[in-house]
Amino acid sequence: MPLQNRAAQFMPFAALVGYDDEVSEAGRFTREKIELTEEKQSELNEKLTEMINSHEPGDTLSATVTYFVPDGLKDGGEYVTKQVNIGKIDTFKRCLVLDDKSVILIEDIISIE
Repeated sequence: MPLQNRAAQFMPFAALVGYDDEVSEAGRFTREKIELTEEKQSELNEKLTEMINSHEPGDTLSATVTYFVPDGLKDGGEYVTKQVNIGKIDTFKRCLVLDDKSVILIEDIISIE
């Protein structure tokens, strides 16, 4: 028997295809979304109102935002803190439109600096 064929006999075999992926997915932790108190919501609204009133239309605002990102595969998600450039605050859709055209919903924000 040629050496290549003999080596193929001893190659690893996955009897359960996808099992390792399922185990790692089950072990991945997600967090529940924090519901803000009315006091925290009003504080956040004040900061956003101050941001709206303090800048000229067309100017880019820079801020550090901590917000919830839902997980696509499981219940829950994670909190992300990012330095962002806010291009527009859409009060109708209640979201921040960033310079890179991504959107952060105001209801997902827990802090903004």
